[in-house]
Amino acid sequence: MKNKGVVSFLFLLLLTGCASRSSRDLPPFAPLKEEGVFLLSPGEAGIMAAKADLSAQGLLSWRELDAAVSHSLDYIASRPSGAVALNLPGLSLRWGDLAATLRRLRALLPRLDGSPALLAGEFFWHRLGPDFSATGYYEPTLEASRAPSAVYPHPLYRRPPELRAGVPYYTRHDIDRRRVLAGRGLELAWVRSETDAFFLQIQGSGRLALEDGTTVHVLFSGKNNQPYRSLGRILRDEGSLSREEINMFSLRRFLAENPHRRADLLDQNPSYVFFRESQDGPRGSMGSPLTPWVSAATDPRLIPHGALLFLSLSLPASGLDRHFHALVLPQDTGGAIKGRRLDLFCGSGLEAEYAAAHLDATAAVYVLSAKQ
Repeated sequence: MKNKGVVSFLFLLLLTGCASRSSRDLPPFAPLKEEGVFLLSPGEAGIMAAKADLSAQGLLSWRELDAAVSHSLDYIASRPSGAVALNLPGLSLRWGDLAATLRRLRALLPRLDGSPALLAGEFFWHRLGPDFSATGYYEPTLEASRAPSAVYPHPLYRRPPELRAGVPYYTRHDIDRRRVLAGRGLELAWVRSETDAFFLQIQGSGRLALEDGTTVHVLFSGKNNQPYRSLGRILRDEGSLSREEINMFSLRRFLAENPHRRADLLDQNPSYVFFRESQDGPRGSMGSPLTPWVSAATDPRLIPHGALLFLSLSLPASGLDRHFHALVLPQDTGGAIKGRRLDLFCGSGLEAEYAAAHLDATAAVYVLSAKQ
């Protein structure tokens, strides 16, 4: 392990700041810019365990985490127990270690309601430095039709059978402008707005409210293996929006106010996502259902599915921002989730949409591992 004195000093700053700052001004964690893995002392782990807030995840009891933990355990069961799963300078964990950690957590869930301090006593807490960037995603609902019309002119496509993993396929311009896939029976449904279809692809899954009154889920089924270019970065680089202004709502507003530029701007992101229909969802890249405010997308080369994380960040809400200190399970990934970035699944509905659209924060990330 690297010298944990750095973390001790940071926590000292956090504690001494409490007396002079209001809860509104106090950051949810002390920033960590140094690279490394830092083991928290028992006292520091106790401080963080005491911050755990189920209400921030919409939970009433720790027992409600059981299903999500079980999904991660099912995934780990398919991996070789002795193989290395997480390998960072100063921290190496095998798949068997991840399984033991989640089994320990699952056994503790009935007791945590009365004694959350068990999280400090039963697990080692490893803080990853430098801190991560955190964003959010959610499950949008789009009005849709099984047939094209003047009201529903924009198709969502199934995965083309000739698509091969890692092999570049047609670009967004080819598919949406040149219509190279039209007429092949790959259309899953049609939606009102090309902008809605674009943001559905960014989220990776969603719900379709069909004209007949039924609702179906559409899940990620593949991508065209073209590079992803952020619309926000494009508009920032050209000076149309500042970094502070960029969120999903401002991007939608810009496209609505500049319809003559919409096609060109969207085409500058050549990446394209294909969908499949499902009666439930959404599901992450593990293949299991995602749990709002618990499941997260990470870069599996850095943090694998099946790890147990504790996350601290400031979460945007429709009122005042609120602190989010919670156990999180890496159960998904994404084309834009690379390196020290974490994407928190916010669920569905207006509050989830708001949080996902505005979440762009620095997050303290801790890996928990069971003590022997």
